[in-house]
Amino acid sequence: MSLKPVEMLMTRRLVAVGFLIAAGVAVVSAQLPATLLDYNRSKPFNVAVVSTETRGSATITQMSYDRVTAGPRGATLVAPAARAGIRRPGILFVHWYEPPNPTSNRTEFVEDAVELAGSGVVSLLVDTMWSDPKWFESRDPATDLGHSIEQIKELRRALDLLASRPGVDPARLYYVGHDFGAMYGAAVASLDQRRLKGFVFMAGTKSFSDWFLLWPRRQDEAQKAQVIAQTASLDPTRYLSTVRSLPMLFQFANQDKFVPRASAEALIATVQSPKDVRWYDAAHALNAEATRDRIAWLKQHIEKP
Repeated sequence: MSLKPVEMLMTRRLVAVGFLIAAGVAVVSAQLPATLLDYNRSKPFNVAVVSTETRGSATITQMSYDRVTAGPRGATLVAPAARAGIRRPGILFVHWYEPPNPTSNRTEFVEDAVELAGSGVVSLLVDTMWSDPKWFESRDPATDLGHSIEQIKELRRALDLLASRPGVDPARLYYVGHDFGAMYGAAVASLDQRRLKGFVFMAGTKSFSDWFLLWPRRQDEAQKAQVIAQTASLDPTRYLSTVRSLPMLFQFANQDKFVPRASAEALIATVQSPKDVRWYDAAHALNAEATRDRIAWLKQHIEKP
């Protein structure tokens, strides 16, 4: 029996996650030195507007901007149509990886952003290395750590870009991430916790190796241990445990084949910051209830003085 690409990916995730939980793997390496995640904050963004449209009370702008170390990256800015010089909160949305799902890119959160624009929020939705549907199976595992470091830098730069947009209050920034967007966001939440006012973690797992072991497959135990050690210093548990006063919303699914409840609870246990943990009768994509809760949580925190 043949499997569709997404079904094959799902099966690989299940096998690898099951192995780690059964083996009781514990990784003890520390975080990466913060200097390795520093970048040139003075580099111009060179924003180029591609198109603009109005949807309800929101203006949606397709644009590009220069990355930390390379050329342009695509992004979508969703802002209230009427700005009138008001300083507004900003949210950075970072999408999931689930090809061939059509929302496995920065379009995932467009509807969230449009609704929040009605409450005066400016949102930035960005491309990532996993915006490419072929990213996971075409990547070179030997470069996972290096590319992960670069991705974290790019997300921090995206936060800079959001803070620099006209009308955005740089003291009222939020981060929302799903899947890999949540996991890489954990480092951002730690490194930039002083300028963030809220963080939403959607259906991510505790360790990058939980998913990086899915492809290519390793049969040798020593090879598996090497993969675990390679990216352990970037694991979400390592960064979320260092956040102290940032309000966080965690959203998990009871039927998530990619994030077993044991993995989610292991991650939650490391969080010291104020946290709201919610479970849904849903799969990895979550559901409409989760969307309503997420938007309500963001609005509640945005309205706080």
